[in-house]
Amino acid sequence: MSKRALLEVIALDARDAIAARAGGADRLELVTDMAADGLTPSRETFAAIRDAVDIPLRVMLRLSDGFAAGDARGVEALAEAARGLRAEGADEFVLGFLTDTDEADLYAVEALAAELSGCRWTFHRAIDRAADRDALRKQLADLPGLDTYLTAGSAAGVEDGLTTLLAEAARSGEPGYEQRILVGGGLGLAHVPALRAGGIDAFHIGGASRPDGWAGPVSAGAVRQWRLALDG
Repeated sequence: MSKRALLEVIALDARDAIAARAGGADRLELVTDMAADGLTPSRETFAAIRDAVDIPLRVMLRLSDGFAAGDARGVEALAEAARGLRAEGADEFVLGFLTDTDEADLYAVEALAAELSGCRWTFHRAIDRAADRDALRKQLADLPGLDTYLTAGSAAGVEDGLTTLLAEAARSGEPGYEQRILVGGGLGLAHVPALRAGGIDAFHIGGASRPDGWAGPVSAGAVRQWRLALDG
């Protein structure tokens, strides 16, 4: 089996972060407003979580539901949010934007990559809505800091995307495929053996860490169940 898998857990606040860390999370994705599928948290929330745990934090850059960055003013608002978070000490981020024809929004993504100089970042599940995944990967291949794709392999979730995920993992190292695959979106424990066997070593959970749903907190026990499954 490959190296120890990375387990990333969505955290909304410091209580979530502490529970996720106790359960064995390696990294957190920080968001707010899961009703809009995860938006940029406040600087105050980031600071509280930063002070509560000692593991890496990737902060969402997304100001509205969907995968559109908006016009130049929208992109500037995202850049301003990034500057504020960096001033608080954030150094890892999550972002991903598409045009209205479901191609990579290079204007927005390149502008933010420049704003995040020196930071590592994930291109999130916008890839699962892209008209052409391969073309998107090749367009973004050389952007500084991009080290991960958060993907289910399909907009419908991992169950539908499993074949795509395994095929992309098999291309690891090819141009456009150097970035790590972080699997998330309808991910279940039953998917783990096939993904691990296919060489995938990074997993992202949100609702799976919350027995009471998004209205309730992260459960350290639920995270621990995933940690044990990944450690096999």
